[in-house]
Amino acid sequence: MTTTPCAPDRTVVVSGIGAILPGVQDVTDLWDVLHHGRSQCGWLTRCDSRETGVPFAAEVDHAICRRQLRGLSEAKTAKLSREMLAVLAAIQQAQSDAGRSDVDTDPRRIAVLGASSRGPLESWHTVLSPDVPSSPPSASRILRGLPGAPAAMAAINLGFRGMVTTFSSACVSGHHALELGLRLLWSSAADVVFVVGHEFPLVPWMIREWASAGDGVVAKSGTDPAKVVKPYDERRNGFILGEGAVALCLERATEVRRRGADGYATVLDVRNQSEAAHPTSMDSSGKAAADLLGSLLGSVGRRPEEVGYVCGHGTATRLNDLAESRAVMRLCQELPRSQWPPLGSVKPIFGHLMGASSLVNLAATALMLRHQRLAPTINCDLPDPACDLDHVVEGSRSASIDLAMSMCFALGSQMSAVALGAVDAAAPA
Repeated sequence: MTTTPCAPDRTVVVSGIGAILPGVQDVTDLWDVLHHGRSQCGWLTRCDSRETGVPFAAEVDHAICRRQLRGLSEAKTAKLSREMLAVLAAIQQAQSDAGRSDVDTDPRRIAVLGASSRGPLESWHTVLSPDVPSSPPSASRILRGLPGAPAAMAAINLGFRGMVTTFSSACVSGHHALELGLRLLWSSAADVVFVVGHEFPLVPWMIREWASAGDGVVAKSGTDPAKVVKPYDERRNGFILGEGAVALCLERATEVRRRGADGYATVLDVRNQSEAAHPTSMDSSGKAAADLLGSLLGSVGRRPEEVGYVCGHGTATRLNDLAESRAVMRLCQELPRSQWPPLGSVKPIFGHLMGASSLVNLAATALMLRHQRLAPTINCDLPDPACDLDHVVEGSRSASIDLAMSMCFALGSQMSAVALGAVDAAAPA
């Protein structure tokens, strides 16, 4: 069956989620480690930590992709990088999780929008490093070096013929892709949009670059990797780099309901803005971010007291912690503290996936809305008095929420936020 363009339905639903993340091979795993607060951060094995000065990483088991993509021939698999395979697997999962079949939609109306901060670092590392064996120059090697190749190769392998492109705007890349996806669906230019974030930054020179940014940016010391990342905590020591891919299937609510499905959450709106200020730092007063959140709420006709949860960028760096906490405080300053929403972070679970991080947060927030349960901010054992908010430190918490927000900040003076709403029916936790 094929569909034809119709009057646009502005209610867009996250109908499916796919995840190839540290310790996670599908959406069931994703929710399991999130709401149980099980960190997937560990010791760096992709390269020698003595070479990088950083002993920690959140790594993906490459065998997961190969197991999930058994339909691909060995010849095809050999031509695809780990990043391409992870993106393909994540999108396939999201399509299956949404309950979609290959004949549900005209393939010309299925779009794939990628998001990656650094692009194919592993491929370039192989090409440029004298210590890494490299294959002879070829068309496939040229393709591997393109930032948009994972999205393009996924579309080719799945037969999707709609718009395919990739955003690279540091950590807000995923929200930029999401905004385009919403516009395609709202305008009826597409019927299905897969938004996929991917990042594989665990190469020596990239880790060294981040390590050189100074103390408190990337965590460099600790005896237990699972307890190193401490957002909003007085003893914060920076983040751990992670790798992987996460995909969201976006559809108009009418189509999701036609299949008898509910989806995870409704995507109400997104705001992407530039502070037009410092290129590597954010407004620590929280005013710029509070204005952004207020504008977003205004666009969807909601009020601060209706927000049940805020998923922060949550990098466990001092400036990020202060800016986010103060933003929520400013947004809610006219309300009694009992009505301030919790502010959480999932980066102690999966590490920092850079260009994919905003979509990891969105997937996590959508799952919390679906299950009506807040995932904990693990390792926040001694909250910073300057971040005096509810961070859900006691463990997974039952909740009754129909509105949540997710924030993201990026190098280049960029910030963004997304508002998600609960679907009509929520599954039990």
